[in-house]
Amino acid sequence: MHHPASRRRVELPGGTFAMGSEAHYSEEAPVHRVQVNAFAIDAYEVTNARFAEFVAATGHVTVAERPLDPADFPGAPAENLVPGSMVFTPPPGPVDLRHLSQWWTWMRGASWRAPEGPGSSVEDRWEHPVVHVAYDDAAAYATWAGARLPTEAEWEFAARGGLEGAAFTWGDQPRPEGRLMANTWDGPDFPWRSTGESGFERTAPVGSFPANGFGLHDMAGNVWEWTGDWWTSRHATDGCCVPIDPREASLDPAQPQFRIPRKVIKGGSHLCADTYCLRYRPAARRAQMIDTGMSHVGFRCVWPVPAPERT
Repeated sequence: MHHPASRRRVELPGGTFAMGSEAHYSEEAPVHRVQVNAFAIDAYEVTNARFAEFVAATGHVTVAERPLDPADFPGAPAENLVPGSMVFTPPPGPVDLRHLSQWWTWMRGASWRAPEGPGSSVEDRWEHPVVHVAYDDAAAYATWAGARLPTEAEWEFAARGGLEGAAFTWGDQPRPEGRLMANTWDGPDFPWRSTGESGFERTAPVGSFPANGFGLHDMAGNVWEWTGDWWTSRHATDGCCVPIDPREASLDPAQPQFRIPRKVIKGGSHLCADTYCLRYRPAARRAQMIDTGMSHVGFRCVWPVPAPERT
């Protein structure tokens, strides 16, 4: 059902790096120095096969598979309070890119088992990244695996692959020598028409594209990945000292405006288009409601690395 390679972890020694970007979107600023300690990280995004093992072992029912509580949705018709999730649904032609509802659909019955809703299955995509996982689902898997979700700083350090300040996980050119380096949107006609150059309409099997300098695959594109950090509208930094293993331990003051808190997701997805969402970069970050899985959001885990013995 799965290839053992998808379980591989890579141990990283940690180090100090320049986190963020001031050349793209405002939420990525300011660029600031950060230190992370040693850790190990999944070489691949968690696959459907690996997630299925977790579900079989624990009986976990994902958020997308649970009935909705009427108390959380006052006034909503009872027939709408059924399990489901958000699925990318390409429109028939060009749309106003300011309105995401034109290519996202709440679909009854959509879950990690049925990524496009009833009638779809993971039987032919065990090595694709699991999707439709809310934050609690990803965190529960990580706990079961003896791991946790990465901090945003750990994730970005890993994604950069040792390339200080580069725009992409592989360097500064979107397509070095014309080569497609990640599973992102093909062509200028997002979200209605893809050129199909990548060979994948949605997710790709993990490891389908080149690894970065640390041997990590799909740190750009394929699916967005959960981190353990709460969303902040800009990086929190005091501008003087280099934080060690920082994490946003409390809610951003801006978060009370949201009914549902947000965590940071990283890495972009197969829906990142240069003409719309240039976020398949290490510095890129988005806010994701903790109770909402989507057809382009997954995760990977990190583990502690024992500190070396002192001599």
